[in-house]
Amino acid sequence: MKKQFLFGLALCCACSISAQTWEPLFNGKNLKGWKKLNGKAEYKVEDGAIVGISKTNTPNTFLTTSKDYKDFILEFEFKIEDGLNSGVQIRSESKKDYDKGRVHGYQFEIDPSKRAWTGGIYDEARRGWLYPLTQNPTAKNAFKNNVWNKARIEAYGNSIRTWVNGVPCANIWDDKTAEGFIALQVHGIGNNKALEGKTVSWKEIRICTTDVANYLTPEAQVAPEINLIANTISPTEEKEGWKLLWDGKTSEGWRGAKLSTFPAKGWAMEDGILKVKKGDGGESTNGGDIVTTRMYKNFILKVDFKITEGANSGIKYFVNPGLNKGEGSAIGCEFQILDDDKHPDAKLGVKGNRKLGSLYDLIPAPAKKPFNKKEFNTAMIIVKGNHVEHWLNGEKLIEYERNNAMWNALVAYSKYKNWPNFGNAEEGNILLQDHGDEVWYKNVKIKELK
Repeated sequence: MKKQFLFGLALCCACSISAQTWEPLFNGKNLKGWKKLNGKAEYKVEDGAIVGISKTNTPNTFLTTSKDYKDFILEFEFKIEDGLNSGVQIRSESKKDYDKGRVHGYQFEIDPSKRAWTGGIYDEARRGWLYPLTQNPTAKNAFKNNVWNKARIEAYGNSIRTWVNGVPCANIWDDKTAEGFIALQVHGIGNNKALEGKTVSWKEIRICTTDVANYLTPEAQVAPEINLIANTISPTEEKEGWKLLWDGKTSEGWRGAKLSTFPAKGWAMEDGILKVKKGDGGESTNGGDIVTTRMYKNFILKVDFKITEGANSGIKYFVNPGLNKGEGSAIGCEFQILDDDKHPDAKLGVKGNRKLGSLYDLIPAPAKKPFNKKEFNTAMIIVKGNHVEHWLNGEKLIEYERNNAMWNALVAYSKYKNWPNFGNAEEGNILLQDHGDEVWYKNVKIKELK
């Protein structure tokens, strides 16, 4: 009786754990179940692989599945010749009312160039780069040129994660498109005849759409996440200790730097964007700066910002709102926000220390930096005791140590020389600056460090 019970229990357990079910998307013989869109590049089947062949004077060409897919795990092998660029679309669409049917949506990047962003996530014909491998540079070595590589893509709910040859590459949290087709891209080459006839190939293309949640890769084996849903904290961010500093709707947690309440003018909250409204270009002369209602000590601060033509603003930390009781901005260390090309402040200071990303009037950011004037950019400030770093769009710009002789000497030759113990405070408020120009902010979030 005991043996029968144990056998029955084992059989029951075995039945409850189903094996992962894979469905082939390519039969290895022909292109049944696929259709070509947009361009005129050629696709053929050769030695059990789909081969895309580049063609001059045609736009990007896509071989798409006839079915749409929502939650899935997709695996395939791919190989590409040097000089080309390609990708695999997921949750993508082609609609008559969108750019005349142009294919658009998430793309797993295939990039054999020196940039080496294979496995990154691009939003084709829509928002551009969502996860370049500047966000995860260790993954740039995963792809191998001129040989077969293995890709894995997990799309489940708002999560999209990628791997190349078992190496975690990209990881986004986004809600733009929940469902769409899968497509193999042959990228346009313009009139470059030297690239005509070069190939990109795919084989062993398979998908799992059943019990997807049971087969997702554990969190410890994925790339760092980027949350693309404005003014939210993703489940992963919540576990990591991130919190919103601005909720996307109200002034909760903020006040005027020289007020007990939020400014009655000069600031607007519209469609999830916190706007510094256009004034006369003066420092804190319109609505005035705003600061957090509490102080922070050790932290990682992330702020997405977008400037208008010729604009000036800043993100300050270690701020003492009561220190400057006269005109002008509240005093603190500043991550400079500036249109380097059009605002005159870029030419002042010393060696560019008033340009975008610099520690204002103290330490210059590199002249070459990843910045798109027409889009939102992400500023990140990391404070660990006396060590501070400025980052822009995933690239470190500067780092420095404070509370030492070198720091004090640096301050002594700056505009802050007359402010006692500048930059050495153990903690302070965080500030967004009104400098009389329209600048947009969103996704203001912080992770406090021990």
